[in-house]
Amino acid sequence: MKKSPLAINLEYYAVRFFCGLINVLPYAAALSFARGIGWLMFNVLRFKRARTLSRIRGVFPEKPLRECRAIALESLQGFLQMGIEMLRAPTFDVAWMDRHVKDGRHYKDVLQALLNEGHGVVIMVPHCGNYFMPGWAMAKYGLPLVAIGSRQRNPKLNDWLYHNQYGDLEVLDRNRKDTLVRIHEKIKEGRAFAIMPDLRVRHRDVEVDFLRGKADVSRAGAMFAVHCGCPIAVAMMRRENGQHVFDYLGTLRPDPNARDRKAEAARLTREALSLMNEDILKHPGEWFWYNKRWILEPAKEKKRR
Repeated sequence: MKKSPLAINLEYYAVRFFCGLINVLPYAAALSFARGIGWLMFNVLRFKRARTLSRIRGVFPEKPLRECRAIALESLQGFLQMGIEMLRAPTFDVAWMDRHVKDGRHYKDVLQALLNEGHGVVIMVPHCGNYFMPGWAMAKYGLPLVAIGSRQRNPKLNDWLYHNQYGDLEVLDRNRKDTLVRIHEKIKEGRAFAIMPDLRVRHRDVEVDFLRGKADVSRAGAMFAVHCGCPIAVAMMRRENGQHVFDYLGTLRPDPNARDRKAEAARLTREALSLMNEDILKHPGEWFWYNKRWILEPAKEKKRR
């Protein structure tokens, strides 16, 4: 349903006003504000609390309810802190990254070395910590990075996000018909393409072992790597002692002699999700348990025409 001009303007200026207030606060105070709102939403408003706890207990039946609640609260607070950081993103410079992203320059060099091989690189990151931060940080350090994003229903908010809040990260509109072609071209030009593969797809694609269950995920990111002959860097961002920690989980490489490209992409997807799964189980509070597209819900079979 299309928004009215009044609704568009009210929503846009409300967000811009809140953004101005958040940017007046010191960074630590703004994050404390987000954690406080998260505590209120979880303990008083009980925002999606029953559903989220059910998900966590389904994955960790051995954990006491108290610990599951702590995981759910940490996840919600982390997501709200990410929202605060997105509102402040245009103020983040290289010096800020040096202070707040642990070993950020080192991992930029690791990724740059992969790019120097001359085939581009696909970076896979799950919905953990501030999952925008790897892109913001690596782009701020000079890594030529591209990602995809969804168009917002509010055109003013959409333009504001794409032109201001994504910083030096180039974000392509996933709804454009030529987006897949443009991603392929960017990789072939020697750029890094960042993607988050830990969402349940609507129709069955690649079944993976994930969170002690079975999940259906897309092989799209791995298909780009197979077609371009580029490596896949698997990483996870999490919060630790006031810093963003970039866990580099491994480098995967497509087999250049693979005859079945779809099967090769499926293999790489399973390996990437296996690496992510291991780290998420170690740091469950970092993962976004509140996602609408719950990854352990079975996907539908595609209808045959």
